[in-house]
Amino acid sequence: MSKGYWIGHVDVKDPEGYKGYIAANAEPFRKYGARFLVRGGKFEAPEGRSRARNVVIEFKDYETALACYHSPEYQKALALRLPYSDGDIMIIEGYDGPQP
Repeated sequence: MSKGYWIGHVDVKDPEGYKGYIAANAEPFRKYGARFLVRGGKFEAPEGRSRARNVVIEFKDYETALACYHSPEYQKALALRLPYSDGDIMIIEGYDGPQP
């Protein structure tokens, strides 16, 4: 079964206000087994648009990634994020097929 991922690109407008979101997202991420693969860090965007902060979160499967996002716990955390940031979030199924 393929893993599921959240891929987020975020511009934080108010780092102090954003801290409430970080504290609140811990509960749903723990509940749904989220694992951060990328959480900020250096990056280069040689093509397309970018935002200041990039995040990749891994879940055991696509359904769990969706369930976490739509959970009441995460929606509560999301409400704390929206006033302090602009972002793009994608929930995507991983690939387990042949590699080059």
